[in-house]
Amino acid sequence: MTLQDVARQAEVSLATASRVLNGTSQVRADLRERVLAAAAELAYTPNAHAQALAGASRQALGVICHDVSDPYFAAIARGVMRAAAEHGQLVMLASTNRDPAREVEYIAMLRAQRARAILLIGSGFEDRGWERSMAAELDPYQRAGGRVAVVSRHRSLKVDAVVPENREGAAALARALLDLGHRDFAVLTGPLSLTTVSDRLAGFRDALTEAGVSLGPERVIEAAFTRDGGHAAATELMRRGLRPTCVFAVTDVMAIGALTAFREGGLDVPHDISLAGFDDIPIVGDLTPPLTTVALPLDEMGERVTKLALREPRGHRSRVERITGEVVLRASTAPL
Repeated sequence: MTLQDVARQAEVSLATASRVLNGTSQVRADLRERVLAAAAELAYTPNAHAQALAGASRQALGVICHDVSDPYFAAIARGVMRAAAEHGQLVMLASTNRDPAREVEYIAMLRAQRARAILLIGSGFEDRGWERSMAAELDPYQRAGGRVAVVSRHRSLKVDAVVPENREGAAALARALLDLGHRDFAVLTGPLSLTTVSDRLAGFRDALTEAGVSLGPERVIEAAFTRDGGHAAATELMRRGLRPTCVFAVTDVMAIGALTAFREGGLDVPHDISLAGFDDIPIVGDLTPPLTTVALPLDEMGERVTKLALREPRGHRSRVERITGEVVLRASTAPL
């Protein structure tokens, strides 16, 4: 019998079954009783080899990202692995596909494995329920000596953080596009529940407003925070009959999808429509045309968040390292 069998029999998550049987945190009494009863009924015996591995995992870092196939996360993870190797640490990588509940589940599993540190690589969620669930997992983990560090803004988490200045970077990009003569814009966004998305949209809109340029709600199109989401959002923009002179996709991967959609729709970038992104993932300089974007030092961000997690804490105050983005104008945007 395996731990999965116990969880299935007790009708609880794998993480909950692990917490009960490993005694790593408090679990609601009724759930605890169900797990113990299922373990007894199935004659479950913990795997000694697995327990030995768990004991050794103090030399491991758990990294939880939104989508490991996204070049943004892959570049940051590369920096994490480089810094971890310098400190003799193994990296365990998990991808949530932007599911808040799955993120909490993975944290619970890493707690059960007694990972030395947990790194959250990606945007926080504007969701009070998620914030409470995260705190319920992370607070006792940190009290027991575990270390937590994050990349991007997580409003309620009292942890060390590497925070890209998304709002300021998007505002700087908007001003650069205004300087090219553009006054008619649209924005392709991911889900507004993600702090990265809301910050970038707010910064871009603020700079336009300061210049006396409006961005109506019909010109902000929300889709998945992926290449396919960018394609869908650009397709919807064309379906609505809108023809802005410049489109801002709040992440490069969405801009890549938008570029394909515009071509399929018979629009030439940048002669018919200019296009800009954000992040400067490695591929965008090789596109045709190369993409205008806001460059972030992604590898460096991975190294810095790892070093924060492995550094000794300084009292109860969280340390925040801010990362400034740099506007890079390339051929995907043309002056009017």
